[in-house]
Amino acid sequence: MAARLKAMKQPRYKNGFRLTLQPQALEEPLKWKKGHLIFVNSMSDLFHKDVPLDYLKKVFDVMNRCPQHQFQILTKRAERLEELAPKLHWSENSWIGVSVESQDYTFRIAHLRRVKQARIRFLSIEPLIGRISKLNLSGIDWVIVGGESGPGAREMREEWVREIRDNCVEKKIPFFFKQWGGVRKKRTGRLLEKREWNEMPLSVELFTK
Repeated sequence: MAARLKAMKQPRYKNGFRLTLQPQALEEPLKWKKGHLIFVNSMSDLFHKDVPLDYLKKVFDVMNRCPQHQFQILTKRAERLEELAPKLHWSENSWIGVSVESQDYTFRIAHLRRVKQARIRFLSIEPLIGRISKLNLSGIDWVIVGGESGPGAREMREEWVREIRDNCVEKKIPFFFKQWGGVRKKRTGRLLEKREWNEMPLSVELFTK
């Protein structure tokens, strides 16, 4: 996508997929009066090592000034998240999550759990590419699960999804099943045991009315 946008001469993608700060875009959410659910930095990682702390503070300042919106931040850099979280001002509308694709990446959850500044802490288990057994959900407020999509998509087994879902149900943690994925994700859909799972933390209602 970044390569395509670069070829289309989109100025924000002049560097392709190389990390590029966009200070001119930071205040755009201030112009939107109606509340939105905003996934922050969907094509990058806010806690990448090359994103300066001063820039992070500016991002958080905008989120703090937009109580009408709900911001969802997702990172794979869980160690840097934990390190910098105390240096940032977290408002209630800023949620933070980590990616957990398989058992090998569950270490990120411990770092997330220690980010006490965030009101909502969530896991994005997408794409789920391996079984995650005995998932410790203490201190976690929301879990998202989904399969990989597109050419070469890796398999996601139903029993892996059910095990996580059952864990969430037992712990009374909202569970959101996004998709089965695959090459034709519209065909495979998002039903799990003949129903959709669209659970979210209750406070999200404040930003969707």
